Amino acid sequence: MDDAQPSGPTDLARISARLDRTNELLTRMLAEVAKTPSTHAIFVDAGYVYAAAGLLVTGTEDRRSFDLDAGGLIEAFIDKARIIFADSRLLRLYWYDGARRRIHTTEQQSIAELPDVKVRLGNLNANNQQKGVDSLIRTDLESLARHRAISDAALVGGDEDLVSAVEAAQGYGARVHLWGIEAGEGRNQAEPLLWEVDSQRTFDLDFCKPYVTRRPVTTYEQENGPTPKREDVRFLGAQIAAKWLGERGRQELGELLPGRPYLPGPVDQELLVEAERMLQRSLRGHSDLRRSLRDGFWQHLQSQY
Repeated sequence: MDDAQPSGPTDLARISARLDRTNELLTRMLAEVAKTPSTHAIFVDAGYVYAAAGLLVTGTEDRRSFDLDAGGLIEAFIDKARIIFADSRLLRLYWYDGARRRIHTTEQQSIAELPDVKVRLGNLNANNQQKGVDSLIRTDLESLARHRAISDAALVGGDEDLVSAVEAAQGYGARVHLWGIEAGEGRNQAEPLLWEVDSQRTFDLDFCKPYVTRRPVTTYEQENGPTPKREDVRFLGAQIAAKWLGERGRQELGELLPGRPYLPGPVDQELLVEAERMLQRSLRGHSDLRRSLRDGFWQHLQSQY
Protein backbone atom coordinates (compact mmCIF):
# COMPACT_ATOMS: atom_id res chain seq x y z
CA MET A 1 0.00 0.00 0.00
CA ASP A 2 1.23 3.52 -0.88
CA ASP A 3 2.46 5.26 2.31
CA ALA A 4 1.10 8.65 1.02
CA GLN A 5 -2.50 7.34 1.05
CA PRO A 6 -4.68 7.23 4.19
CA SER A 7 -4.45 3.75 5.74
CA GLY A 8 -7.87 3.76 7.32
CA PRO A 9 -10.71 5.64 8.98
CA THR A 10 -8.38 7.04 11.66
CA ASP A 11 -6.16 8.83 9.13
CA LEU A 12 -9.19 10.16 7.27
CA ALA A 13 -10.59 11.58 10.48
CA ARG A 14 -7.25 13.22 11.32
CA ILE A 15 -7.04 14.86 7.87
CA SER A 16 -10.64 16.01 8.12
CA ALA A 17 -9.95 17.59 11.51
CA ARG A 18 -6.93 19.44 10.11
CA LEU A 19 -8.97 20.78 7.21
CA ASP A 20 -11.67 21.96 9.59
CA ARG A 21 -9.04 23.71 11.72
CA THR A 22 -7.51 25.40 8.65
CA ASN A 23 -10.91 26.57 7.46
CA GLU A 24 -11.65 27.97 10.91
CA LEU A 25 -8.39 29.95 10.96
CA LEU A 26 -9.03 31.31 7.46
CA THR A 27 -12.54 32.37 8.46
CA ARG A 28 -11.21 34.21 11.49
CA MET A 29 -8.51 35.92 9.42
CA LEU A 30 -10.99 37.08 6.81
CA ALA A 31 -13.29 38.37 9.53
CA GLU A 32 -10.43 40.41 11.03
CA VAL A 33 -9.50 41.80 7.62
CA ALA A 34 -13.12 42.81 7.04
CA LYS A 35 -13.14 44.68 10.36
CA THR A 36 -9.90 46.55 9.61
CA PRO A 37 -10.68 49.87 7.90
CA SER A 38 -8.82 50.86 4.76
CA THR A 39 -6.27 53.61 5.25
CA HIS A 40 -5.14 56.33 2.84
CA ALA A 41 -2.42 58.97 2.87
CA ILE A 42 -1.84 62.08 0.76
CA PHE A 43 1.62 62.92 -0.60
CA VAL A 44 1.99 66.54 -1.77
CA ASP A 45 4.97 67.86 -3.73
CA ALA A 46 4.76 71.49 -2.58
CA GLY A 47 7.05 72.68 -5.38
CA TYR A 48 4.64 71.31 -7.96
CA VAL A 49 1.63 72.82 -6.17
CA TYR A 50 3.20 76.29 -5.92
CA ALA A 51 4.29 76.30 -9.56
CA ALA A 52 1.10 74.82 -11.04
CA ALA A 53 -1.39 76.73 -8.87
CA GLY A 54 0.54 79.99 -9.17
CA LEU A 55 0.70 79.71 -12.94
CA LEU A 56 -2.97 78.77 -13.21
CA VAL A 57 -4.30 81.57 -10.98
CA THR A 58 -1.77 84.41 -11.33
CA GLY A 59 0.13 83.55 -14.51
CA THR A 60 3.50 83.07 -12.81
CA GLU A 61 5.39 80.25 -11.06
CA ASP A 62 7.49 82.68 -8.97
CA ARG A 63 6.60 82.14 -5.31
CA ARG A 64 7.53 85.73 -4.49
CA SER A 65 4.73 87.00 -6.72
CA PHE A 66 1.84 85.40 -4.86
CA ASP A 67 0.73 83.98 -1.52
CA LEU A 68 -0.53 80.43 -1.14
CA ASP A 69 -2.93 79.59 1.68
CA ALA A 70 -1.27 76.24 2.29
CA GLY A 71 -3.41 75.48 5.32
CA GLY A 72 -6.62 76.04 3.39
CA LEU A 73 -5.41 74.00 0.43
CA ILE A 74 -4.29 71.15 2.68
CA GLU A 75 -7.73 71.09 4.30
CA ALA A 76 -9.32 71.02 0.83
CA PHE A 77 -7.15 68.05 -0.18
CA ILE A 78 -8.08 66.18 3.00
CA ASP A 79 -11.80 66.89 2.48
CA LYS A 80 -11.58 65.70 -1.11
CA ALA A 81 -9.91 62.48 0.03
CA ARG A 82 -12.68 61.87 2.56
CA ILE A 83 -15.19 61.93 -0.29
CA ILE A 84 -13.14 59.79 -2.69
CA PHE A 85 -12.06 57.24 -0.06
CA ALA A 86 -15.38 57.20 1.78
CA ASP A 87 -14.76 53.89 3.58
CA SER A 88 -11.18 54.70 4.50
CA ARG A 89 -9.47 56.62 7.28
CA LEU A 90 -6.70 59.20 6.78
CA LEU A 91 -3.27 58.26 8.06
CA ARG A 92 -1.83 61.73 7.42
CA LEU A 93 -0.94 64.23 4.70
CA TYR A 94 2.76 64.53 3.83
CA TRP A 95 3.93 67.97 2.65
CA TYR A 96 7.26 67.84 0.78
CA ASP A 97 9.12 71.10 0.27
CA GLY A 98 12.63 72.51 0.00
CA ALA A 99 14.49 74.76 2.45
CA ARG A 100 17.98 76.15 2.82
CA ARG A 101 20.00 73.63 4.83
CA ARG A 102 16.68 71.87 5.52
CA ILE A 103 15.79 74.48 8.15
CA HIS A 104 12.04 75.17 8.35
CA THR A 105 10.87 78.59 7.22
CA THR A 106 8.20 80.37 9.25
CA GLU A 107 5.57 79.21 6.76
CA GLN A 108 6.79 75.61 6.89
CA GLN A 109 6.71 75.69 10.68
CA SER A 110 3.07 76.78 10.64
CA ILE A 111 2.23 73.98 8.18
CA ALA A 112 4.01 71.43 10.37
CA GLU A 113 1.80 72.44 13.30
CA LEU A 114 -1.40 71.56 11.41
CA PRO A 115 -3.20 68.38 12.56
CA ASP A 116 -2.66 65.24 10.45
CA VAL A 117 0.20 66.91 8.54
CA LYS A 118 3.85 65.87 8.34
CA VAL A 119 6.34 68.28 6.72
CA ARG A 120 9.34 66.64 5.03
CA LEU A 121 12.13 68.88 3.73
CA GLY A 122 14.60 68.48 0.93
CA ASN A 123 17.27 71.07 0.18
CA LEU A 124 17.32 74.13 -2.08
CA ASN A 125 20.32 74.76 -4.32
CA ALA A 126 21.67 78.08 -5.56
CA ASN A 127 19.02 78.20 -8.29
CA ASN A 128 16.18 77.72 -5.80
CA GLN A 129 15.63 74.20 -7.13
CA GLN A 130 14.46 71.43 -4.82
CA LYS A 131 16.91 68.60 -4.21
CA GLY A 132 16.04 65.29 -2.56
CA VAL A 133 12.26 65.76 -2.46
CA ASP A 134 11.48 62.94 -4.90
CA SER A 135 13.59 60.49 -2.91
CA LEU A 136 11.74 61.44 0.28
CA ILE A 137 8.40 60.76 -1.42
CA ARG A 138 9.62 57.38 -2.67
CA THR A 139 10.95 56.39 0.75
CA ASP A 140 7.70 57.23 2.56
CA LEU A 141 5.38 55.83 -0.09
CA GLU A 142 7.29 52.56 -0.40
CA SER A 143 7.71 52.11 3.36
CA LEU A 144 4.04 52.67 4.15
CA ALA A 145 2.94 50.32 1.37
CA ARG A 146 5.44 47.64 2.40
CA HIS A 147 4.20 47.66 6.00
CA ARG A 148 0.54 47.64 4.85
CA ALA A 149 0.02 50.98 6.62
CA ILE A 150 -1.96 52.32 3.65
CA SER A 151 -4.18 50.80 1.01
CA ASP A 152 -4.48 53.95 -1.13
CA ALA A 153 -2.11 56.83 -1.81
CA ALA A 154 -3.11 60.17 -3.34
CA LEU A 155 -0.03 61.66 -4.97
CA VAL A 156 -0.07 65.39 -5.82
CA GLY A 157 2.84 65.96 -8.19
CA GLY A 158 4.01 65.70 -11.75
CA ASP A 159 7.71 64.79 -11.89
CA GLU A 160 8.71 61.73 -13.93
CA ASP A 161 11.12 60.78 -11.13
CA LEU A 162 8.07 59.77 -9.07
CA VAL A 163 7.39 56.81 -11.37
CA SER A 164 9.69 54.55 -9.36
CA ALA A 165 7.86 55.50 -6.16
CA VAL A 166 4.53 54.58 -7.75
CA GLU A 167 5.83 51.24 -9.00
CA ALA A 168 7.33 50.39 -5.61
CA ALA A 169 4.08 51.11 -3.75
CA GLN A 170 2.02 49.17 -6.26
CA GLY A 171 4.39 46.24 -5.89
CA TYR A 172 3.32 45.98 -2.26
CA GLY A 173 -0.37 46.09 -3.12
CA ALA A 174 -1.21 49.77 -2.60
CA ARG A 175 -3.24 51.69 -5.16
CA VAL A 176 -1.77 55.04 -6.22
CA HIS A 177 -4.00 57.87 -7.42
CA LEU A 178 -2.40 60.85 -9.18
CA TRP A 179 -3.84 64.27 -8.39
CA GLY A 180 -2.85 67.27 -10.48
CA ILE A 181 -3.62 70.93 -11.06
CA GLU A 182 -5.05 72.10 -14.34
CA ALA A 183 -2.48 73.38 -16.84
CA GLY A 184 -3.29 76.43 -18.94
CA GLU A 185 -1.62 74.83 -21.94
CA GLY A 186 -0.37 71.30 -22.48
CA ARG A 187 0.41 69.19 -19.41
CA ASN A 188 2.27 69.82 -16.18
CA GLN A 189 2.60 66.10 -15.30
CA ALA A 190 4.96 63.66 -17.00
CA GLU A 191 3.27 61.15 -19.29
CA PRO A 192 5.16 58.12 -17.85
CA LEU A 193 3.73 59.05 -14.46
CA LEU A 194 0.21 59.27 -15.89
CA TRP A 195 0.64 55.82 -17.44
CA GLU A 196 1.66 54.10 -14.19
CA VAL A 197 -0.93 55.30 -11.68
CA ASP A 198 -4.26 53.60 -10.92
CA SER A 199 -6.40 56.71 -11.40
CA GLN A 200 -6.08 60.42 -12.22
CA ARG A 201 -7.84 63.55 -11.00
CA THR A 202 -7.30 67.21 -11.95
CA PHE A 203 -8.23 70.25 -9.88
CA ASP A 204 -9.38 73.25 -11.90
CA LEU A 205 -9.17 77.03 -11.52
CA ASP A 206 -12.29 77.24 -9.35
CA PHE A 207 -10.77 74.77 -6.88
CA CYS A 208 -7.39 76.56 -6.66
CA LYS A 209 -8.43 80.21 -6.86
CA PRO A 210 -9.52 80.67 -3.20
CA TYR A 211 -6.05 79.66 -2.00
CA VAL A 212 -3.81 81.78 -4.28
CA THR A 213 -3.52 85.57 -3.99
CA ARG A 214 -1.26 87.79 -6.08
CA ARG A 215 1.00 90.02 -4.01
CA PRO A 216 0.88 93.76 -4.63
CA VAL A 217 3.78 94.94 -6.79
CA THR A 218 6.07 97.45 -5.09
CA THR A 219 7.19 100.20 -7.45
CA TYR A 220 9.72 102.97 -6.96
CA GLU A 221 9.56 106.32 -8.72
CA GLN A 222 12.38 106.90 -11.19
CA GLU A 223 12.52 110.61 -10.33
CA ASN A 224 12.97 110.06 -6.60
CA GLY A 225 16.37 111.70 -6.13
CA PRO A 226 19.45 111.65 -8.37
CA THR A 227 20.37 108.56 -10.37
CA PRO A 228 22.91 106.51 -8.38
CA LYS A 229 26.44 106.19 -9.71
CA ARG A 230 27.71 102.96 -11.18
CA GLU A 231 30.38 102.66 -8.48
CA ASP A 232 27.73 102.92 -5.76
CA VAL A 233 25.54 100.28 -7.41
CA ARG A 234 28.55 97.98 -7.87
CA PHE A 235 29.35 98.33 -4.16
CA LEU A 236 25.71 97.57 -3.38
CA GLY A 237 25.96 94.39 -5.45
CA ALA A 238 28.97 93.33 -3.37
CA GLN A 239 27.01 93.97 -0.16
CA ILE A 240 24.13 91.82 -1.35
CA ALA A 241 26.59 89.10 -2.41
CA ALA A 242 28.09 89.04 1.10
CA LYS A 243 24.62 88.59 2.57
CA TRP A 244 23.79 85.92 -0.02
CA LEU A 245 26.97 83.98 0.76
CA GLY A 246 26.30 84.14 4.50
CA GLU A 247 22.82 82.67 4.02
CA ARG A 248 23.58 80.07 1.32
CA GLY A 249 27.11 78.93 2.12
CA ARG A 250 30.10 77.82 0.04
CA GLN A 251 28.45 74.70 -1.33
CA GLU A 252 25.85 76.74 -3.19
CA LEU A 253 28.53 79.21 -4.22
CA GLY A 254 30.33 76.31 -5.89
CA GLU A 255 27.15 75.46 -7.80
CA LEU A 256 26.75 79.08 -8.91
CA LEU A 257 30.29 79.85 -10.11
CA PRO A 258 30.41 77.62 -13.24
CA GLY A 259 27.71 79.78 -14.84
CA ARG A 260 29.50 83.11 -14.48
CA PRO A 261 29.15 85.78 -15.74
CA TYR A 262 25.48 84.81 -16.01
CA LEU A 263 23.22 84.50 -12.99
CA PRO A 264 20.34 82.00 -12.86
CA GLY A 265 16.99 83.74 -13.28
CA PRO A 266 15.80 83.34 -9.66
CA VAL A 267 19.11 84.61 -8.22
CA ASP A 268 19.23 87.53 -10.67
CA GLN A 269 15.66 88.47 -9.73
CA GLU A 270 16.47 88.33 -6.00
CA LEU A 271 19.50 90.56 -6.58
CA LEU A 272 17.47 93.15 -8.49
CA VAL A 273 14.58 93.21 -6.01
CA GLU A 274 16.91 93.56 -3.02
CA ALA A 275 18.91 96.34 -4.70
CA GLU A 276 15.74 98.28 -5.56
CA ARG A 277 14.53 97.88 -1.98
CA MET A 278 17.79 99.27 -0.60
CA LEU A 279 17.93 102.11 -3.13
CA GLN A 280 14.19 102.83 -2.91
CA ARG A 281 14.08 103.29 -6.67
CA SER A 282 13.65 101.18 -9.80
CA LEU A 283 16.57 99.94 -11.86
CA ARG A 284 14.34 98.46 -14.59
CA GLY A 285 15.12 101.27 -17.04
CA HIS A 286 18.87 101.36 -16.35
CA SER A 287 20.60 98.44 -18.05
CA ASP A 288 24.02 99.95 -17.30
CA LEU A 289 23.28 100.09 -13.57
CA ARG A 290 21.96 96.53 -13.58
CA ARG A 291 25.22 95.40 -15.19
CA SER A 292 27.18 97.22 -12.49
CA LEU A 293 25.03 95.54 -9.87
CA ARG A 294 25.80 92.08 -11.27
CA ASP A 295 29.50 92.96 -11.64
CA GLY A 296 29.69 93.88 -7.96
CA PHE A 297 27.83 90.73 -6.98
CA TRP A 298 30.16 88.47 -8.94
CA GLN A 299 33.30 90.36 -7.91
CA HIS A 300 32.62 89.70 -4.23
CA LEU A 301 31.69 86.05 -4.72
CA GLN A 302 34.78 85.31 -6.77
CA SER A 303 36.99 86.99 -4.19
CA GLN A 304 35.61 84.64 -1.53
CA TYR A 305 35.98 81.39 -3.46
